[in-house]
Amino acid sequence: MDAVRQLVQRAREVAASRAADVPSPCVSVCRMDARTQLCEGCFRTLDEIAAWSRMEDEDKREVWKFIGQRIVARAPTPALSRCGREEST
Repeated sequence: MDAVRQLVQRAREVAASRAADVPSPCVSVCRMDARTQLCEGCFRTLDEIAAWSRMEDEDKREVWKFIGQRIVARAPTPALSRCGREEST
């Protein structure tokens, strides 16, 4: 499974979870896409990145939900456009 599919899956898991200590989506690929204004690694906005450490867990889960939606919205492949599920063969 490639990194983008893993991030989509992780976004779904975290967004649905009620566990404390919501993990950061950072994958240490810190480059902003000039066109989308999203980090190329974690698909967060600069505002989301800057506010992360001050956010409540519920707000962090909401960001994770947005990350999953952003990835699926830009999906170049049918497998990702179905929310990261693998195609069955």
